Amino acid sequence: MGSDLFGSYAESSCAALVVASISSFGINHDFTGMCYPLLVSSVGIIVCLITTLFATDFFEIKAVKEIEPALKKQLIISTALMTVGIAIISWLALPAKFTIYNFGTQKEVSNWGLFFCVAIGLWAGLIIGFVTEYYTSNAYSPVQDVADSCRTGAATNVIFGLALGYKSVIIPIFAIAVSIYVSFSIAAMYGIAVAALGMLSTIATGLAIDAYGPISDNAGGIAEMAGMSHRIRERTDALDAAGNTTAAIGKGFAIGSAALVSLALFGAFVSRAGVQVVDVLSPKVFIGLIVGAMLPYWFSAMTMKSVGSAALKMVEEVRRQFNTIPGLMEGTGKPDYATCVKISTDASIKEMIPPGALVMLTPLIVGTLFGVETLSGVLAGALVSGVQIAISASNTGGAWDNAKKYIEAGASEHARTLGPKGSDCHKAAVIGDTIGDPLKDTSGPSLNILIKLMAVESLVFAPFFATHGGLLFKYL
Repeated sequence: MGSDLFGSYAESSCAALVVASISSFGINHDFTGMCYPLLVSSVGIIVCLITTLFATDFFEIKAVKEIEPALKKQLIISTALMTVGIAIISWLALPAKFTIYNFGTQKEVSNWGLFFCVAIGLWAGLIIGFVTEYYTSNAYSPVQDVADSCRTGAATNVIFGLALGYKSVIIPIFAIAVSIYVSFSIAAMYGIAVAALGMLSTIATGLAIDAYGPISDNAGGIAEMAGMSHRIRERTDALDAAGNTTAAIGKGFAIGSAALVSLALFGAFVSRAGVQVVDVLSPKVFIGLIVGAMLPYWFSAMTMKSVGSAALKMVEEVRRQFNTIPGLMEGTGKPDYATCVKISTDASIKEMIPPGALVMLTPLIVGTLFGVETLSGVLAGALVSGVQIAISASNTGGAWDNAKKYIEAGASEHARTLGPKGSDCHKAAVIGDTIGDPLKDTSGPSLNILIKLMAVESLVFAPFFATHGGLLFKYL
């Protein structure tokens, strides 16, 4: 759970420290200035501890409809408190003026400039979180439209869901673009690295509300299996529905931060490999760009097919058990759980080898055979297309899931017209939900790892590629 967020956290700290080490902080051995990225994270932990008290002690929740607003308030409160915290440490820990490495030159920056870099990342994260919530929560019109499209069957549900996913990319990309431009203008690549840190600085609150959904979902499952009263199940369902939306917010944060982190790592890679400029018009770079943009599609194809084949094995096993174990349908026989668990755990490990190999081998092969320029093209291409697919896949899946829950809950007049469980509308919604699961739980989140891991690996091997890489172009 949330490993991609922790990964982004560690990598943005590393990217910031790599750039800081060749800036005035590192040159003048200014230890406090060097530790600025770590100080931002530390303040984040304290802020999130204080934020938790608002939900548990200051404003206690009395009714079901207060759950989701309370979780959203957590994000807003932590972001507001964090802004104050960053201002204080920027003033205390940083000298008034210092220089930051900027592609061969040193750029002069003030401590308030860095405060703005972190703050814009922090608030861009909040915007991405809320846009994600708007597109995936069944309290708003986009998901209700998707639910409404189930009237005419599964095909229209799929079309509406895909359209919603593509549309939900627009505002997050603008938020990322603005934060990249402002932070780069103020403090070059270091600015982008600390903006990514800013976006993740409230990670403790983000992860707490992200884990909320699965915990309440499992609690509901236990209540159902233990045969507890339906009132308990209704409560856990209400918690789970709120948790589903907050999980989507968590994914939004993960993808937004991954984009900034991989750009910061890309900057660190270019600095270490000694590339002064990446020229898109150069054929070496352009072939890298176009191949890099294709990689997220190849990777998604592998992960989605893995989910499909594992699901097929599972369905066959369940059918076999129903046919061979007597009394299973009537509830008197006991199913063979172990075989089902083994199918999914085996598949999860075995099916990850090809996509993992794709991510690990691409930078090594491209760097060794085609050199640093082509590799910088591949990294840029993968970043640009990976972010779009990841946001749209996560949001499409989340919207289909919540459209199904919206019909099932029947909370509003509109939802009741779409029918109870088992109606044609509900069947169409279930199909959408089934298609959405591999999108939102497998392909979407794993693309963060693709774009970050390729950048990290390239950064590690940058000196080797700079001196020994590009074998093909040397001998052609």
